[in-house]
Amino acid sequence: MGQRIGIIAGSGEFPLLAVAEARRRGLETIVAAVRGEAEEALGNEVSVAAWFGPGELGGLVAFLKSRGVAEVLIAGKVRPESVLRPGTLDPAARRVFETAGEGSPSRLIGSLIEFLEGQGIRVLDPSPFLADRFLPPGVLTRTRPSPAVLADIGRGFAIARTLADLDAGQTAVVKNGAVVALEGIEGTDRTILRAGDLAGPGTVVVKVARTHQDPRIDLPGAGLQTVRSLVEAQAAAFAFEAGKVVLFRKDESVAAADEHGIALVATGPPGERRDPRSGA
Repeated sequence: MGQRIGIIAGSGEFPLLAVAEARRRGLETIVAAVRGEAEEALGNEVSVAAWFGPGELGGLVAFLKSRGVAEVLIAGKVRPESVLRPGTLDPAARRVFETAGEGSPSRLIGSLIEFLEGQGIRVLDPSPFLADRFLPPGVLTRTRPSPAVLADIGRGFAIARTLADLDAGQTAVVKNGAVVALEGIEGTDRTILRAGDLAGPGTVVVKVARTHQDPRIDLPGAGLQTVRSLVEAQAAAFAFEAGKVVLFRKDESVAAADEHGIALVATGPPGERRDPRSGA
């Protein structure tokens, strides 16, 4: 890695964390932020930042090249409507959409990576920038999962893995063995709320990575906003794949979950994980 890094920033906490980690490493950071997605505060954290619409890929690439950027992180999310209803596309963005061949976010990001690297801009694995936010198996909260919740976690894990490997979503919601909701393009938080509307209190939410996950394309995560959705849905537990799904704002997330009696569990696949009631 050189002494300069670019960050293509969407929404969520990861862009700010990436900037902070790059600064800690002594890297000059150039931010190309997606307008309407990335937080305005990003502009205050770096010396060089510019904002681009979702369809202004040509301008974004030209900006990065003009600043001598040869390596970038893709950090943060883009709203579903930007994928399904992208609006005006410049020629570079149109090429990415056409190469993807379909509207799934992972196919589009994969096509974007191919395009960027064809322009001489290498896309980095973001995992090292979040190393301390990958957690080992265990229960994070004082609230412990009941045997019934553990059974739902096991069922939800298997279903979520199948869903993720189909590139359809990464979250499954189960209650008393019944599958309540599966994540589509709406994202984890809306899936949680939809499940709460359908099944009422006591749902169990499970989020996993794909079997073969390219972290450059999609690094699944959860955090305080996820817990807020769990609280609104009156869920019983949230389980996420240990070592594969990032947990942002851990201390705040755990405190908020405990306040409402929700168990947070880092877990492995059924048959591989130890009993998570043993603690983190």
